[in-house]
Amino acid sequence: MNKSALSSALFMALLAAMFTFGACTANGDSADTSPTSHRGGNASTDKGSDDKETSSSSTDSGPSEYSIHDLVEMVSVPAVAFSRGTVEYSVDAFAIGKTEVSQGLYRTVMGSVPEDDALGDDYPIFNVSWYDAALFCNALSKKAGLDTAYVYDSVNDGGELVNLSVNYAVVAVRLPTEMEWEIAARAGTLTTYYWDTDVASKYAYYAQDKGPVAVAGFTPNALGLYDMAGNVAEWVNDWYGSYPTVSQENYTGPEEGKYKGIRGGGWSDKAPALASAEREKKVPSHRSQTIGFRVVYSAGF
Repeated sequence: MNKSALSSALFMALLAAMFTFGACTANGDSADTSPTSHRGGNASTDKGSDDKETSSSSTDSGPSEYSIHDLVEMVSVPAVAFSRGTVEYSVDAFAIGKTEVSQGLYRTVMGSVPEDDALGDDYPIFNVSWYDAALFCNALSKKAGLDTAYVYDSVNDGGELVNLSVNYAVVAVRLPTEMEWEIAARAGTLTTYYWDTDVASKYAYYAQDKGPVAVAGFTPNALGLYDMAGNVAEWVNDWYGSYPTVSQENYTGPEEGKYKGIRGGGWSDKAPALASAEREKKVPSHRSQTIGFRVVYSAGF
């Protein structure tokens, strides 16, 4: 067996482990194998009059009405590693939204959707900045009785989070890192597109001029994730930058930057933008009809 075939075989073995980890129940629903939720202890944080947000593990707010699984359908991904050239990236187990965040979920958590978004509850949210997505993640974490990952002093008039940092150590909802996103999108594949040479239009809504469509309308990838290519492109957590040249564990991108990463391609993009490794970037205050996001639920690292 040549080196390329061996790498492919090893990665497919990892994919088999993914399916073992994310086993199905008798009725076809995913078994709950995602990180343990700290329900009941407040994991959420208090937001004072100055809009300051800090992560907290205090237990003074009582149990939450919801678990994260009541609010978001998740797919579990076990700890896994993959190589980009000679650099290996290893990522701890996480759970990721089965679909892009819908307008219905966004409204449930935030109370409303941007005026230009109102297409229907099953459509993906769009016209949201990276900061909007981070605020949604914190609000969703609170609703589920979890910690909050995004720590900041205030929200300025431009909607930017002042003195922002990300606490990756807490059990919380956040945006996926680039590596988490790509591992989930590839679902064990090493090919340019996760559907390999199959017909792209079975899996992705792209090269269109009429806006997004309802989520989960196309064939999912091998992990059961919908729209990892096309429909709306997706914000990721990392600042955009060059990849490192040495192996990484739970890589979270550069410490600072000007642009945030975007993955997956959107409804107006051509086929090359749908490639699993393809990257885009925008300033975090950018809003567009072509960009939304999905969430990750992490036990921390």
